[in-house]
Amino acid sequence: MNGTVLFAIILYAALALWLLYRDGLIRKPWTAVLCAVLVAATLAARASVFDMQTGDYRDWLARWMSYYRENGGFKAFGELPPYCNYHVPYLYFLALFSYLKVPELYLIKLLSVLFDILLAWAVLKLCGRISKNRWLRLCSFFATLFWPTVFLNSAVWGQCDSIYVALALIGIWLALEDRPILSLCMLAFSFAFKLQAVFILPMIAVLWIYGKYSWKHLFVFPAAYVLILVPAMLLGRPVWETILFYLNQTGSIGDGLNYNSPSIFAIFWNIPADRAESISRIAICAAALYLVNLLALAWIKRKKLNDRAVICLALLTAIGVPFLLPHMHDRYFYPADALSLVLAFGMPSLFLTAPLVDFASFLGYYAYLSFYFSEKGGHFLLYMYYGAYALIAALILTAIGFAWSTASSASGKRARPSKRK
Repeated sequence: MNGTVLFAIILYAALALWLLYRDGLIRKPWTAVLCAVLVAATLAARASVFDMQTGDYRDWLARWMSYYRENGGFKAFGELPPYCNYHVPYLYFLALFSYLKVPELYLIKLLSVLFDILLAWAVLKLCGRISKNRWLRLCSFFATLFWPTVFLNSAVWGQCDSIYVALALIGIWLALEDRPILSLCMLAFSFAFKLQAVFILPMIAVLWIYGKYSWKHLFVFPAAYVLILVPAMLLGRPVWETILFYLNQTGSIGDGLNYNSPSIFAIFWNIPADRAESISRIAICAAALYLVNLLALAWIKRKKLNDRAVICLALLTAIGVPFLLPHMHDRYFYPADALSLVLAFGMPSLFLTAPLVDFASFLGYYAYLSFYFSEKGGHFLLYMYYGAYALIAALILTAIGFAWSTASSASGKRARPSKRK
């Protein structure tokens, strides 16, 4: 194993154990030993597949890293690498890594694995908002690290979805902790890293309804978003082109109605090509209507909202919106993967939501990864519509959880008046 990778893995293990200790989940020596073994196991599993490469790495990430290595790192930040469709916050890391004498593949995966740990911590913190059971919170942490799609996304695929989802979940947790400014900063940073954060950002409206934000806080989001882009603009990136980056990226997701995604188009897959554009518009309207109805429901139930109900609404958003939208890809349900774990361990009666969501996501991962790592080449484990039906079941269970959470007889904390700091 590369010495730098080994050193980073040791630091990551120390970070994970420190986070657990800080949250009071390591109290006795035998607990410390158990957690150390589990942390070591999940990090060793990741390190064991660090040499695996996919086309996304070879065709894109490696080329972007090579661009910075060959052109002076941050000195080349005035221009995007060739064919780059990632926003500049992620490119900061690639430019920084270009100064290190470590293989690009390891550096890229190490970054994502770091955020795997932060994602597990975010799941733990959110779980702690709806359950005080110490063992359930501890299980939520390790379940996240061992969860198939979380593991595959970072350690095998080398993708960065753990970054934006970890930041988004931390943002939601900070809002529930009555820290609105930091919360909106985290949500803005999440959006700056990945456009797919829009599947979680409707929670800003939900949290405002819940009393966690006031109107005066809403300027924080755009201010934080611009702030994280300032270094790139100081290094020569055009100001408005950088700020409005996503306006030029919406077409990069492709024109197909579905890309190995367990969306509704995995069920209705045989739509004639001449009707695809009109069906696409209808689907976008359906997703918007679904979201409006969720927000209306949150408003109607605003006096009965509690932390459990807010988590349910977050999962209903993270599943339902990409489920209805066209052009969805295999990794776009990653936020739902993480939020389903919060619900599974925070409300154990709804535990099935997590395996249902991950089963759906895993089918898309398998379809992509089998192309590179299977002797048979790319193929489906099961037809993708099985995943779509699993997501429908998860939506129903989550809706039941929301109804139970807001029922007058439901236990759990009612909405607390925000301190609105």
